[in-house]
Amino acid sequence: MIWATRTGCQVDRAACAWLIRRFIDPEATFIFVDDPDALPRDATPFDMRGVELSHHGGDCSFETFLSHYQLTDPVLCEIAQIVHEADLADERYDAPEAPGVEVLIRGLSLVRSDEELLTLTAPLFDGLYEVHRQAIASGRTPP
Repeated sequence: MIWATRTGCQVDRAACAWLIRRFIDPEATFIFVDDPDALPRDATPFDMRGVELSHHGGDCSFETFLSHYQLTDPVLCEIAQIVHEADLADERYDAPEAPGVEVLIRGLSLVRSDEELLTLTAPLFDGLYEVHRQAIASGRTPP
């Protein structure tokens, strides 16, 4: 599938792209648009104003994806809290990793294209997933 989002990726869009490729559509292709009205007809939009897979009811787009695709993996739910806090900083969750994740991705967005950002952040989210997966499996709190 072709997935479309706004240019200038930040943490929520990068996390959604990782989620899409890892758990929804491994062959996903991403396009970035400046004008939402210029979306190709065959593209599925996300993290854009007025689309289904975006912010709703105080949730970030990543949380909306989990709900929409009924992804109930507890590790993804923990990552959703991190992404939520990194994106919205509303203190809904206790996610101590959020400021670090946010500043790293924001910094990369200043020096890399959107496509490069998604490539560079995928291993970051893979690592975050693995740390939380191991912590949950062993009954520990993630570091």
